[in-house]
Amino acid sequence: MFKNIKVIAFDADDTLWVNETYFREAEETFAELISKYETKNKIDQELFKTEIKNLEIYGYGIKGFVLSMVECALELSNYKLPQKTIEKILDIGKEMLAQPIELLDGVEEVLSNLQGKYKLIVATKGDLLDQEKKLEKSNLLKYFHHIEVMSDKKEKDYLKLMKHLEVEPSELLMIGNSLKSDVLPLVALGASAIHIPFHTTWAHEEVTSEEKNDASYKTISKITDILNFL
Repeated sequence: MFKNIKVIAFDADDTLWVNETYFREAEETFAELISKYETKNKIDQELFKTEIKNLEIYGYGIKGFVLSMVECALELSNYKLPQKTIEKILDIGKEMLAQPIELLDGVEEVLSNLQGKYKLIVATKGDLLDQEKKLEKSNLLKYFHHIEVMSDKKEKDYLKLMKHLEVEPSELLMIGNSLKSDVLPLVALGASAIHIPFHTTWAHEEVTSEEKNDASYKTISKITDILNFL
């Protein structure tokens, strides 16, 4: 099924390196910081609502997440949040941005094997500066022909990417951990996709069985499995 592939696109966060784990840890710290105002369950719910509401304004990434935490904390505290607590929320974001890159097992083995056989690119979404820094710290830049930091990963965004790369959908394979962002839009366009589930997924990226709609894609447990058929 991959015989026509010329370009392989890799998602970055939770496909090449650990990312979502840091968001879960940040949410725990945030809930503890403002626990005097609400229950943890309510804080988690309200933070998620605030993040989704702000996506169109801030986009994806840590900076937007921090601004949403501040907004959520102010609202839950009835705007009585101490300045020191706001400072601590900002520190959560700074710590996230400073995290070292933890490559997932087998990533460099796969990239070194595929380099030269296919044109390898990164297709990720998030904050441009943050993603550029992650790529630099990862020492993986040498494997990639092109880096695309996308504001979103919908069908129109992938069509724009394919036009830029001058590649047909049948010639593109996308590899990522999110069915919603890395798999289903590609399959709908006639491209190929491989799903590598990560142990934790942001609620916004979850899909229902109806959304999968019998889409044709391959699921593997670890990234090195792709070497069995590429």
